[in-house]
Amino acid sequence: MSAEGPDPTDNMPAAEPRVKPRAPLFLERRSYRQRRVLDALRLVPLLGALLWAVPLLWRDGSVPTSRAILYIFGVWAGLVVLALALTRRIETRTDDTGPDDAPRDAGHDAWRP
Repeated sequence: MSAEGPDPTDNMPAAEPRVKPRAPLFLERRSYRQRRVLDALRLVPLLGALLWAVPLLWRDGSVPTSRAILYIFGVWAGLVVLALALTRRIETRTDDTGPDDAPRDAGHDAWRP
């Protein structure tokens, strides 16, 4: 015991341990969908390689050369359209948000104060 008297902190309730806030279990819906679109965009070249390999399975003479060429260019055009659509989807999702994911004011230019 000390000569000064009882310790004033003896009567105080014990401090509750601080609980660290947990990170959210799921991603925000917008960022999740944007990541999935980016994943799909990354798979477009693989899809193209697989589709362009299909003519290798055709037997000689079973498909005329003109149809094979049309198939290859059709696949190419389809891949271009698919990549364009996915890219536009990403651009429209990022255009309506600012750097901190807050909606941008439509009449406000980003470079002007």
